[in-house]
Amino acid sequence: MNYNNLDKVDSFQNLKKIKPVDIRTALSKERINSYSIPAGGGMEYCYAAMPVSEQTIDCFQKLCEEQELVEKYKSLLSGEVMNLGEARQVLHQLLRGPVLEHKVIVDGQNKDEFYKQQLERIRIFSEKIRSGEYRGSTGKKFDTICQIGIGGSDLGPRALYIALKGYCEGKGIKLLNGEFISNVDPDDAADVLSRLNMETTLFIVVSKSGTTLETLTNRDLVISAMGTLEPKHHIVAVTSESSPLAHSESVLDAFFIDDYIGGRYSATSAVGAVILSCTCGFDIFKQVIDGAHQTDMLCLEPDVRRNACLMDACIGVYLRNVLNLPCLAVLPYSQALLRFPAHLQQLTMESNGKHVNRFGEPINYSTQPIVFGEPGTNGQHSFYQLLHQGTDIVPINFIGFTESQFGKDIEVDSSTSQRKLMANLVAQIVAFAQGKDDKNPNKQFEGNRYSSLLSGKKLTPVSLGALLAHYENTTMFQGFIWNVNSFDQEGVQLGKVLAKKVLRGCEGDEALLAYLAKF
Repeated sequence: MNYNNLDKVDSFQNLKKIKPVDIRTALSKERINSYSIPAGGGMEYCYAAMPVSEQTIDCFQKLCEEQELVEKYKSLLSGEVMNLGEARQVLHQLLRGPVLEHKVIVDGQNKDEFYKQQLERIRIFSEKIRSGEYRGSTGKKFDTICQIGIGGSDLGPRALYIALKGYCEGKGIKLLNGEFISNVDPDDAADVLSRLNMETTLFIVVSKSGTTLETLTNRDLVISAMGTLEPKHHIVAVTSESSPLAHSESVLDAFFIDDYIGGRYSATSAVGAVILSCTCGFDIFKQVIDGAHQTDMLCLEPDVRRNACLMDACIGVYLRNVLNLPCLAVLPYSQALLRFPAHLQQLTMESNGKHVNRFGEPINYSTQPIVFGEPGTNGQHSFYQLLHQGTDIVPINFIGFTESQFGKDIEVDSSTSQRKLMANLVAQIVAFAQGKDDKNPNKQFEGNRYSSLLSGKKLTPVSLGALLAHYENTTMFQGFIWNVNSFDQEGVQLGKVLAKKVLRGCEGDEALLAYLAKF
């Protein structure tokens, strides 16, 4: 297997010689239809409003082959050590089911069987919570599930819960209330606790090591708020088998994750499975992982024109490294995806925000762009001004669905709210691409602002899982192209180390002491 820096690859040098397509004049029905790829879970990826031509795509294909992207994906799936920084395998796709007919044995354990066992344990546990067989210490049924975790233990599961809530309510599926405490800021916990009936709340403490400072601090804060309740009847743990929480008598039960699932890739592990199965039902969570598995399978396709994640990854690298564009906006036209951009910020920027290659050697080209986003149409009345007429081009990923989750709507001026939402989405794509000439410079739109579209009929658990896996796998492929390790996160460690130093009294560090004096 070859691991080459991007600037050493012939196809990348050729890519820089190709003139970007002027999409102000390029958009057509034929282009829109032909530049669309199935993305799993009923989703479709359309890149017609991106500045690529057939020549560009041919070069993408050579890039995929030179960097051996699908081969590296297969190596990852087979259980090779792909996280060199931590000398670990990368197994989050295996959580959704095997993609290759290949047993993955790590530490003498069949990981497929291990993940299936945990999933079955979660199914049984969640059904007992939802049926009322398991109850709080005063005998009352649980009606609220509150997750205590930070980073990947919060962002992904929270985004998925919010995305599934409306679907469950629209389908008449029994839904338990979901809450999340993540920030060590005590005001976060205080705000959530003010809404809870502690007698009917089950808390999930998520910490792989069982020693995460913020999470254990919030756990103890919650326990102090329980009063005379018995905490062990109101707390379960999601942790590793070797952590202090794994077999503790202080929790009702413990479900296991391992070191081969990075936090930002853990939403389809026990980290997301316990809260989503308890709140929405195990069948709903199973549909999420089934949708993700569909996308994982599609990523085996070596033809970039038929592999949505490969195409998205190549376009992203083209925008970043040929057109030198430093930002990416993710704009879901679905209120249910309110927190999805926040999850993607961690997924992408923690994975590929690296300045050295996978061997620790400095690289001299840009890697991950800054990601931000907000649901439409709210964003249109916020930062779209800059996107349309600012001095920088910001590429956009639009996400949209034909139908709303609830199915309840109202018709005003001959169109429903959902139709108005889709009208705005379509209008924005074309407005960004084609712009508008006007004699008044203040009303002049240059156009040639690039975008892609991930679309589907409805945001269901299956399409949500596919959407999640699309971004996970696109991030993975981009990491392979850039030749970085997408699976460690050393950049989050230094601040943690210094924070502990501050708590020990700063140990003579003048800068820490001076700033601490301000608080």
